[in-house]
Amino acid sequence: MSGSVEMNSLLAQMREMRSIANMEAPKSQGIDIPNQSDPQFSSMFKDALDKVSELQSTSGALQQAYIRGDSNVDITRVMVASQKSSIAFQAVVQVRNKLVESYKDIMNMPV
Repeated sequence: MSGSVEMNSLLAQMREMRSIANMEAPKSQGIDIPNQSDPQFSSMFKDALDKVSELQSTSGALQQAYIRGDSNVDITRVMVASQKSSIAFQAVVQVRNKLVESYKDIMNMPV
């Protein structure tokens, strides 16, 4: 009986050492350390905002080129770019609205 207890203790110690070597929190403590190689929400949201900004800049540039009478820019390209930037902006606004709503719900939760 004493041998199996020592064996279980030894196995638990080995697992804990392995998790420390792998830069993970021990499972017995219930702590989860995020992996730095995983994309973070903030960086993904910033990338999405940058993409929306890029789409809006492209749309604006195409509109200006069309207004100037550039023969390489036709109205369909201008309208498609305008719709892409509009849809992307609306999507970002909806995500922002959901984040604000979630934040308010969390802040109004009873402790």
